[in-house]
Amino acid sequence: MVDGYALAGGCGIASVCDLIVTTDKAQFGYTEVKIGFIPAIVMIFLLKRVSETHAKDLLLTSKFISGEEALKIGFANYLTTQNELETFTLKLCEDMNKLPMSSMSLTKEMFKNISSMSFEAALEYAVDLNAITRMTDECRNGVRNFLTKSKSKNYGNLIR
Repeated sequence: MVDGYALAGGCGIASVCDLIVTTDKAQFGYTEVKIGFIPAIVMIFLLKRVSETHAKDLLLTSKFISGEEALKIGFANYLTTQNELETFTLKLCEDMNKLPMSSMSLTKEMFKNISSMSFEAALEYAVDLNAITRMTDECRNGVRNFLTKSKSKNYGNLIR
């Protein structure tokens, strides 16, 4: 959750997060170059969130952007009001905590690894992880529940 100022290190911490929920009152900025420092480590994470064009604009100008602008350029994932920030974020977390941990974990692992692989290696890696996931109880139960729901909605004939 970001409401208020997230500058330099604070913005860097936000950059590392999987998801960013912010308000229109938030201000994000990388101010390192203003003091003769470089945003070396945070740049790695920023480039995973936004385009190089946006990253250059943020890092080289040290300008601040609002939560609304952060959402627009893909830095933030969600924008809400100050009054709803905590409720929205807690609901998001609750919803995510209901999801199978094994698939969440493997999906995060894929995000970490695939970008540095060739297309062929990434495809092979994805196929291997897909096979591993299919062996988990969480996946088996999830597929079974999906098929049960589908049959009860007369979609069963579409799934074979």
